[in-house]
Amino acid sequence: MSDDFRTRRGPRIVLVTGGAGFIGSHLADALLERGFTVRVLDNLRTGSRGNLNPRAEFVEADIREPAALEPAFVGVDCVFHTAALPRVGLSIEQPAETHLVNVVGTLNVLLAARAAGVRRVVYSGSSSVYGEQPRMPLSETMTPHPLSPYALQKLVGEQYVRMFHRLYGLGAICLRYFSVYGPRMDLEGAYATVIGVFLRARREGRALEVRGDGGQTRDFTQVRDVVRANLAAMDCALDDGSAINIGRGRALSVNRIAELVGGPRVNVAPRPGEPRDTLAGLARSREILGWTPEVETEDGVRELMRLYGL
Repeated sequence: MSDDFRTRRGPRIVLVTGGAGFIGSHLADALLERGFTVRVLDNLRTGSRGNLNPRAEFVEADIREPAALEPAFVGVDCVFHTAALPRVGLSIEQPAETHLVNVVGTLNVLLAARAAGVRRVVYSGSSSVYGEQPRMPLSETMTPHPLSPYALQKLVGEQYVRMFHRLYGLGAICLRYFSVYGPRMDLEGAYATVIGVFLRARREGRALEVRGDGGQTRDFTQVRDVVRANLAAMDCALDDGSAINIGRGRALSVNRIAELVGGPRVNVAPRPGEPRDTLAGLARSREILGWTPEVETEDGVRELMRLYGL
């Protein structure tokens, strides 16, 4: 997109699906700070009105309902598709419901984007698509081996994105997130990650429940870094729906996170459907987006602990 787009038509309109949620609300804030006209679409199932920026236009709608989406896409230049029902455990318990949101909902978003003449879709993907791999770090050239319905659904979403580029010329890029955490993250329920679960347990004075032996590792990525990657993706040269890893590029064990949070621990049964280890290879993110992560995981966890008074 040339620099004279704003001059000719005013600030670009961008749409954030799931913009009342954890990642989407941070992204909406950053886009507003940079002068974009931001439209948020959310059904408020997992998002919160408290996360909505009052300067953003809000459309309460569900991505499973195609007719409800059309007005939100009018005049939009770029769509950031962050809406989803995340988490492996939820998808194992409710595979049909999560499929409707993560696959059918994504298809509906792509159809609406094509119909409205949207220039680019930035799809929020997941590192879960890799599953178990024979070596680390994980590279975008590896064949995905999803281990859960959620991982499969996110992979199908990527494939739809690439297909819409090939068949209809829709500009797009897929960002594969690795274990995102930060302010506004869920601390409870089916959507909580291990950092959120540990913080809640510490706040409530309970032992931290470590699944398995705690030696499994994750590449924890602070939400501000994820937002920076999205901002870089909206105008990067690549627009064919290719996947790009967005992670810290450093793996920490669950036991190490427990040490950072502090307090007593108890080991519980491991959760099925999750790989033992993840670690993002970041060569493509540097090359294509000019992006590298900035927040060290220890600093990010300590920030959250201060936020929650721990």
